[in-house]
Amino acid sequence: METQNVDHLDVLIRVHACGVNPVETYIRAGTYARKPPLPYTPGTDVAGVVETVGEGVTAVKAGDRVFTTATESGGYAEFAVAADRCVHKLPEALHLSQGAAIGVPYFTAYRALVHKAHAKAGETVLIHGASGGVGVAACQLSRALGLKVLGTAGTPEGLKLVLSNGAHMAFNHREEGYTDQILEATQGGGIDVIVEMLSNINLSADLQMLALGGRVAIVGCRGSVEINPRDAMAKESSIMGVALFLATPEENEECAALLCAGMEAGWLRPVVGSQYPLAEAARAHHDIIECAGAAGKTVLVV
Repeated sequence: METQNVDHLDVLIRVHACGVNPVETYIRAGTYARKPPLPYTPGTDVAGVVETVGEGVTAVKAGDRVFTTATESGGYAEFAVAADRCVHKLPEALHLSQGAAIGVPYFTAYRALVHKAHAKAGETVLIHGASGGVGVAACQLSRALGLKVLGTAGTPEGLKLVLSNGAHMAFNHREEGYTDQILEATQGGGIDVIVEMLSNINLSADLQMLALGGRVAIVGCRGSVEINPRDAMAKESSIMGVALFLATPEENEECAALLCAGMEAGWLRPVVGSQYPLAEAARAHHDIIECAGAAGKTVLVV
């Protein structure tokens, strides 16, 4: 990619790592609501070193270590172009693979917790599927925001990961009766906010676990589900979808400010799980959907 093609407010990044998100597998398969024009290169969560910048860019310069929240050209590549508003400096304390685990996971977690569910310090949050990229981000964010944090995972490794990243308690969602254990942990009061990664499996049970006025923020779904609306009526609870691509520039700036503060303070610590060479992106897509239990963020290494 030639540097003279960089537009006024664009940044050209030499990619060192790129995060893999489940949504990219849906887009690739053509099952997602938004279908990009072809040819299409997946990838939004790039981390690398700035190669060059457009003449209007002032926030970063050539040689800076950065991460992105979106790209113009696609991140599964050796070089990527991103608009300057989507490029943020990566502190030296975090390695580049961790930088590739920030964009979609942490911005989605913040949108779910703050912009959609309006979670408040002192409330109880359940991260349903807490060991993946968004789940770990939601645990760390929730703890920093002063919430009582409960998380679920499906493997012993995942449960340890959840507890070491901000959750006060962790539950195995493969165990029969685990929802009863969660309710017992709230002394029967229920959950104020649920961040849901697999709503097609869990939404009905989520509604039954909510406290009065509770909210379910749907981050992930792989199919349809049957629910009883009376479960929502009885508690005047809310179900809300979370779509990061609908965030306004102002909302993204707010989120970036908090996340940068989290990196400085040290509580924002992305957990990198499986790493694959760029050439094995297809295998990464297969594994992220078929894995027995998530453990951190899947990353492609360039």
